[in-house]
Amino acid sequence: MAARGSTMAAGRVYDIVVFGASGFTGQFVVEEVARAAAATAAGEGQLCSGRLRWAVAGRSREKLRAVLDRAAERLGKAAPGEDVGVLLCDVSDAGSLAAMAKQTRVVLNCVGPYRFFGEPVVEACVENGASCIDISGEPQFLEGMYLKYNEKAAEKGVYIIGSCGFDSIPADMGVLYTRDKLKGTLTAVESFLSVKSGPEGLGVHDGTWKSAVYGLADEASLKKLRKQIGYAPVPVVGAKLKKRGFMFYSPEFKEYCLTFMGSDGSVVKRTQRYLHTELQQTPVQYGAYVTVGGLGSVIKLMFLGMLFLLLVKFNFGRKLLTKYPEFFSAGRFSKKGPTQKQMDGTSFTMTFFGEGYSEGQDPQNAKPNVKICTEVKGPEPGYVATPIAMVQAALSLLEDSASLPKRGGVYSPGAAFSKTKLIDRLNNRGVEFSVISKPEV
Repeated sequence: MAARGSTMAAGRVYDIVVFGASGFTGQFVVEEVARAAAATAAGEGQLCSGRLRWAVAGRSREKLRAVLDRAAERLGKAAPGEDVGVLLCDVSDAGSLAAMAKQTRVVLNCVGPYRFFGEPVVEACVENGASCIDISGEPQFLEGMYLKYNEKAAEKGVYIIGSCGFDSIPADMGVLYTRDKLKGTLTAVESFLSVKSGPEGLGVHDGTWKSAVYGLADEASLKKLRKQIGYAPVPVVGAKLKKRGFMFYSPEFKEYCLTFMGSDGSVVKRTQRYLHTELQQTPVQYGAYVTVGGLGSVIKLMFLGMLFLLLVKFNFGRKLLTKYPEFFSAGRFSKKGPTQKQMDGTSFTMTFFGEGYSEGQDPQNAKPNVKICTEVKGPEPGYVATPIAMVQAALSLLEDSASLPKRGGVYSPGAAFSKTKLIDRLNNRGVEFSVISKPEV
C-alpha cells in the first residue's frame, strides 16, 4: 500500500484541474477555484507553495478561454491570472485523460451524467496517481466505483471522493456535525430540506434531470450491485428510527413533506458503515425528507411524480422526459439552466432532528433521553453551494492531508473528511452549520 499522499507529491504542475470547466456547472466551479486561489495568494491557505496552481480542462480551447474570461469579468480582483493552465481533454480519449491526471494532484470532475461519463475519469486518476472529486448524486455510479476501484486507489494512495456537492455534503457532514454537538451518543437523525426561491422562481439545469431519469430507470441494478459488494450490515443502536410515510404533514414546519428521493440516504449510510466498521464509532440511523408546501403543491407534485415514474420505465418515455424537461417538470428544469436572478433569490435550509442517549446511558437498555436540533443553511444549492462544497472539499484534501483516512480508496464525503476542517471551511464560505436547540435531558 502506498503511503498517504505519496502520489500527490511535488513534481505535479497543478494542485487542481477542473475537468468539464466549460459546462454549465463547471463554469461556476471555475469561479470558485479562482476565489480560492486569490485567498491562498493573500495568505489564507496552507499550501506549501503559498499559491494554488490550477488549470481548466475540456474539449475546446476557445470555450475554456471564454470561461476564464467570464470568471475574470465577474470576479474583478479575485479574477484568475494568466498563469491558469488550459488543457485539452476529452472523456472519450483515454490518452488525454491520463495526460491530465499525470499533471495534477486533484481532478474536479464536472462532466455528467456520471453513469455515462464518470468511470473513464476515475480510472485515469487511479492509474496515474491523482485524487478525484465529483458532484454525483447517482448511487449506482458512486457504489459501482467503490466496487471496481477501492482497492486499486488504496494501493496507489489516492482518494476518489464522490457526491461532494449539494448532493451530499450538507446531509453527510450535517449528520456528523449533529453527532459532534451532542454530549452523549447520537443514534438517529432525520433531516428536512427546504428550498426557498424568490419572485423569479426556481431553476435547475437539465443535467440534473437526466441523472434522475436514468438513475430511477436503473434502480433495480443498485440492489444487484450492493449484493456484489457484500456490505457488512450496520447494526441498529438504540431505539429504531420509525420510517415515515412517503407523504406526511409536519407540525414543526407547518408544511407537507415527502421522502427525499436524492442520494443523501445512501451516502450517509455508506459513511456510517465506514465509521462503524473502520473506526468502531456508533452508527447513526438516518431518514431524509423534503418540505413541499401546502396541499395544492402536494397534488401538483404527485401528479408530475406519477407521470415521471410511468414514463421512466420505457425507452420512449425516457426520450420524452430528456427532450422536454421544462414541460415534465412544470418549468423547474431546463436546458438553459437558471438565470442569475433565480440563483440570487434561492437558498436552502437543511434541519436535523437528532436523538440519542446522555453520557452513561446504555443505548441498548433504555429509551432515547436527549434530543438536538441543528441546521445547515446556504445559498442556491445547485450552482452556488455545490461549487463551494466541491472546492472546499478539494482544499481539505490538499491541506488537511494528515486528517484524511490513512489509506487511499473510494470514499463518501463524511468518511473522507470526518476529521478534517471541512465544516469550518464551509462555514467561512457561507454554507453555515449551527445548533438550533441544545440537548435537554
